[in-house]
Amino acid sequence: MFQFEATHRKRSSVFSMFELIYHSVVRSIRKTHNNAVMSLVINMLQTITFVAAFYVMFTVLGLRGAALRGDFVLYIMSGVFLFMTHTKTVSAVLGAEGPSSPMMKHAPMNTIVALAAAAFGSLYIQVLSLLSILFIYHVAVTPVVIEDYPGAIGMVALAWFTGVGVGMIFLALRPWFPSFVSIGAQVYNRANMIASGKMFVANSLPSFMLAFFDWNPLFHVIDQARGFLFINYNPHYTNYEYALIVGIVLLLIGLMGEFYARKNASLSHNAGR
Repeated sequence: MFQFEATHRKRSSVFSMFELIYHSVVRSIRKTHNNAVMSLVINMLQTITFVAAFYVMFTVLGLRGAALRGDFVLYIMSGVFLFMTHTKTVSAVLGAEGPSSPMMKHAPMNTIVALAAAAFGSLYIQVLSLLSILFIYHVAVTPVVIEDYPGAIGMVALAWFTGVGVGMIFLALRPWFPSFVSIGAQVYNRANMIASGKMFVANSLPSFMLAFFDWNPLFHVIDQARGFLFINYNPHYTNYEYALIVGIVLLLIGLMGEFYARKNASLSHNAGR
């Protein structure tokens, strides 16, 4: 009897946690705009602008021949989608409400729920934008052909996961070095414009240049994603295991740092935000 009651309470608390995360995700999505549809449209327009800018740049510079054999627009979108998913997740997790936020005064709200809401809210918007843009392109322009759907979806999830790990590191440092973290996050996101490798593939790089990029888990994710997307490309210099391991390590370090910061938080920590 007592065992059943304890089990029932555990299940009830788990469902309550999921419900709380769900409502927090909705709240985090509405931060961009009061209308959730407009949040999606704004994100889609940002992605489309990136794709159009890179398409024009590649065309004007005559670099289309250096890309893969296959759909050139899909080649560009693969890099832009994963780049946006990663960097948006970093910014979302970094911007999650900390232990001294007024929202933490409302039980049963806590920092883990706030972090989960920020991460899953970003993933929801990015995946919905990706599917919407691919559907429009498939219907209006040309059919989208993907060689390995599960692998491509896995790379989207891995780009998100590594973004959560990087965001957690910045979040753990934020109470102690708010100005440095703000600048550091911007530098990291800007550096990934090139370091992510979304404008080229690893197989085309000479060996001495790979050292400038293979430290970056996003570089591995994007290159592996193109291996799953295109039948004519087989990545030789990247692997998704590296990105997964880096993401796990960063996430664990970030969680430990966030736990320490939470125990030592004060209202003055929000002064630098």
